[in-house]
Amino acid sequence: MTTFHYLLMAGHSIYQKKLMESLKNTGLTTGQPKVLDYLKDFDGATQKEIAAACYLEAATVTSILNGMEAKDLIIRKRLNGNRRSFHVFMTEKGKMHQKQVEEIFLRLEEETFRELSVEKRDEFLDIFSQIMTIE
Repeated sequence: MTTFHYLLMAGHSIYQKKLMESLKNTGLTTGQPKVLDYLKDFDGATQKEIAAACYLEAATVTSILNGMEAKDLIIRKRLNGNRRSFHVFMTEKGKMHQKQVEEIFLRLEEETFRELSVEKRDEFLDIFSQIMTIE
């Protein structure tokens, strides 16, 4: 019998390889697509918010954002005189890459579920969402 943890890890690896292969011409590296996807809905989020939402350690987010800033995908600003936290905003180049990421995420999701009915897909996503909220 295949275990849940094995399927989860294998699925993540397969999905990550397909994602990065699809994005190879963009210059994006691991972690950056996830951050762009988050910033789509939360542009101006703090680094701490990005870390929590993307399930990443603070140091990892700092490294990812440093790379993104060097590629002119994001800018970090301090707002309202707050000297303790940076807010992260996508640049125009970042927004362009975010749209590519979104299209690839949608295509990969369609490929992933193409053999399942809409009802089975929705049931799977509902159950998986419940599992993910268990702490």
